[in-house]
Amino acid sequence: MQIERIRTGEKLTLGQQLKLTAQLSWPAMMAQLSSIMMQYIDASMVGRLGADDSASVGLVSTSLWLFWGVCSAVTMGFSVQVAHSIGAGDHVRARNILRQGITACLLISIAVAAIGAAIASPLPHWLGGGEAVCSKATLYFLVFVLALPLLTMNYLGGGMLRCAGNMKVPGGLNVMMCVLDVIFNFMLIFPTRQLSLGSLSVTMPGAGLGVLGAALGTVGAEIVTAGAMMWYLCYRQKDMAIGHERGSFRPTREVLRKAMRVSAPMTLEHAVICGAQIAVTVIVAPLGVMAIAANAFAVTAESICYMPGYGIGDAATTLVGQSYGAKRLDLAKRFGYITVGLGMLTMTVMGLVMYICAPWVMELMSPVGEIVNLGVQSLRIEAFAEPMFAASIVAYGVMIGVGDTIIPAAMNFGSIWLVRLPLAALLAPQMGLAGVWLAMCIELSFRGAIFLWRLFSGAWLKKGL
Repeated sequence: MQIERIRTGEKLTLGQQLKLTAQLSWPAMMAQLSSIMMQYIDASMVGRLGADDSASVGLVSTSLWLFWGVCSAVTMGFSVQVAHSIGAGDHVRARNILRQGITACLLISIAVAAIGAAIASPLPHWLGGGEAVCSKATLYFLVFVLALPLLTMNYLGGGMLRCAGNMKVPGGLNVMMCVLDVIFNFMLIFPTRQLSLGSLSVTMPGAGLGVLGAALGTVGAEIVTAGAMMWYLCYRQKDMAIGHERGSFRPTREVLRKAMRVSAPMTLEHAVICGAQIAVTVIVAPLGVMAIAANAFAVTAESICYMPGYGIGDAATTLVGQSYGAKRLDLAKRFGYITVGLGMLTMTVMGLVMYICAPWVMELMSPVGEIVNLGVQSLRIEAFAEPMFAASIVAYGVMIGVGDTIIPAAMNFGSIWLVRLPLAALLAPQMGLAGVWLAMCIELSFRGAIFLWRLFSGAWLKKGL
């Protein structure tokens, strides 16, 4: 495979670099797209239950991102070390890091799940939810946080495979997860009902669990995928399979120290950003149930634009990480420029598509006219920020690849707390939900500009592991 040329020191032409970037980015984008399709499916199905059910999911969604993101960030500290070890040709060390990562990530995710379970009941009230939505929001939140240790294995398995250069298996398994999500949700959310297929009438069994069914369906799909992901990584992945050999799963001080150096800033940064997103939810809550639901649906809808950027960012982490591990700093820098450029081009196109298709997308999410109108207005504001949002997403992936996380985390933190939140609080009373999304558009453009500045300065290459 072309990526092996990084490790062997072979020269790569510009055409080969572009081809390799495309080879790794395409499966990663498909994996991210399948994840987004799951969110679309959940939002669309729950949206058919009514505004209160939609608002109950939207109220706690940003809080769930906080818990998911903390666990995901923890896994990255081990995945980046694996990329560096494979780039240096040290596969024994890569396998040792995998074993230690499994133990550490399980222990940390259990602790995070316990915290989530402890706050599940009061959380919707803290966020300003009304009595009509709080009980369902608590149940939805609780199902996901209790499943966090297993979901974390999905993040770890996918991250390790991608950093080893295998984008196809995580991509394919994520597509499978999307299909399972449709099946499970269809059976769990709605009650038993009659479906008409032309002249035929078919009885479709269903559990009728509503919001709880949406949570159980998605968690079930993710757990099945996590099992398949870890099985392939541990038994089939070349140079990484640990299932047929003995080794210690006890974390060592050196591996934990390096993992903490990567993960701690990412975890803190994600917690701070999600804290800001929760604060935005608090700003939106007084605008009413329709605004809460529209905001949640618009956030889900917009994700179709930026998730390709995260897919390219995953590819950037692998390419830059292996180049850095192989001590090919010029190649790492070139891959940084190529992936950021590709991300900006892709998300510009996606932003244009979203601007045009916003009404149809929102109608897919909800049949309620007021929710649709508010969501369309928000999405069309946000479309203008997509190119610069891409710059921040992919450049961050580039910097993670070398282990530079402290300053990028501070940049993300400063941008969202010093720009987005003050602007949202200022504009929401005058402009409603549109003001919140205008603040987001301005902030994302600013964030992209400062990440481009750091990328071209080259300072990130001097701050790696």
